[in-house]
Amino acid sequence: MEVAGKQSGGEMGSAAAWWAERARKIGNAVAKEGREDPRKVVHSVKVGMAVTVASMVYLLEPLFHGMGRNNSIWAVLTVILVLEFTAGATLYKGINRGIGTLAALSFALLIEIVARHVGHIGCAISIGFSVFLTGAFMTYMRFIPAMKKHCDNGLIVFLLTFNLITVGSYHDDNVFHSAIQRNYTIAIGCGICIITSLLILPNWSGEDLHSSIISKFEDLAKVIQACVEEYFQVPDTKDASKSSKTTALEKSYEEIFQCNSTEESLATFASWEPRHSRYCYPWKQYVHLGTVLSRLAYTAFVLHGCLESHVQAPQTVRALFKEPCEHVAEEIVKVLSELAETIKKHHHFSAHISDHLHEALEELDASIKTQHQLFLPSNPTKTEAAKPSEILGSQIRGPEQLKIRNRTTSKTVITRLEFSEALPFSAFVSLLIETVAQLDLVIEEVEELAKVAHFKEFHEEDDSIENKVVPVKILRAAKISSY
Repeated sequence: MEVAGKQSGGEMGSAAAWWAERARKIGNAVAKEGREDPRKVVHSVKVGMAVTVASMVYLLEPLFHGMGRNNSIWAVLTVILVLEFTAGATLYKGINRGIGTLAALSFALLIEIVARHVGHIGCAISIGFSVFLTGAFMTYMRFIPAMKKHCDNGLIVFLLTFNLITVGSYHDDNVFHSAIQRNYTIAIGCGICIITSLLILPNWSGEDLHSSIISKFEDLAKVIQACVEEYFQVPDTKDASKSSKTTALEKSYEEIFQCNSTEESLATFASWEPRHSRYCYPWKQYVHLGTVLSRLAYTAFVLHGCLESHVQAPQTVRALFKEPCEHVAEEIVKVLSELAETIKKHHHFSAHISDHLHEALEELDASIKTQHQLFLPSNPTKTEAAKPSEILGSQIRGPEQLKIRNRTTSKTVITRLEFSEALPFSAFVSLLIETVAQLDLVIEEVEELAKVAHFKEFHEEDDSIENKVVPVKILRAAKISSY
């Protein structure tokens, strides 16, 4: 019995320890979320306050009896469904819900007037037919991209409210009186949401979109710098840290690409927000800039693919061009960081933002010209490399031909061909230059954003750039030659 008691005590102790560990992890996760974004704590308090105020409709006797037993709770439900983290999202859902409810009530009243003049059976047929047409039409409207983007919530509310009122009115003559009372409580709930969201420490979708674009710039700068640094690492140190750096890069790419869908939602909500500060947030221009940044991110992603390629350039070739390539990457990172800083501070960028990048590209061009022989086939006397079919054909005989061909990989064929040793490096450099070309478009979009958003002019010592700064075409100024 003592042994059994000890075993039972040990199991209870381990269970308690397990629950304590789980509680500690949950507590840490909750605290971490609040530290990373204190606005979430504020929003949670705001929702609690709004729900409490909306509950007064149900808890106070005069309001409860005036609105009706079944309708008073709709104020609380409206607050829970409408109040969102940002003011734009709250306005989007609140206005959609209000318009959808009023439109459904008006249309249901019209159907009711028509149905009452066609008899009891005719009324049922009319209601059924109107429900069918409304359900089909509203569902089809939700497939239209513009309606889906801006009015989806309103269409759902319209369909739900119309069916509840129209079908309910068949056996209840007081359904319209009840629906009007319900609209009062819904209006109270929407009003509480809008006041809470707009007037009490508001969170703006436009500002979140602004911060998301800045974060995208910073993440791209880190990714490009990490890609180039890893590409030129010597094999010994590269193998030791490859897995951790690859994981970090993949996480960065995931965050960048996740921003695309987030930015679309933020732009939609920002379009509903009023002007609330000295800076405007032209959401369309932010979306355009985000699209251009996404293209740059895809180029950087392909650049990262060079690190995982099966065919790699020799270290001797990489060492020859390490300094100019790293210099170009360093200047790309500087330009991205400076652009992020200009957007963060709401001012135009310097006209000399890409001067050093021009110099870095010219340095890379000069290095390639001095080592142009590396980009030729290793056996120049051989006029034509062996074709893959010829290589395979010389090794395949008899009925086993198909099986052997299926077992032969592309990598085996590639090693037989007379490609230049620097060919994989050529792909890497081409992508690096393509990154610079994409950066040209980014600079143009940032300047367009600065004009539309009325950013401050750039001031450097006694010089000032008034109205606008014309971005310089980086590749055109550097005059990079093809190899």
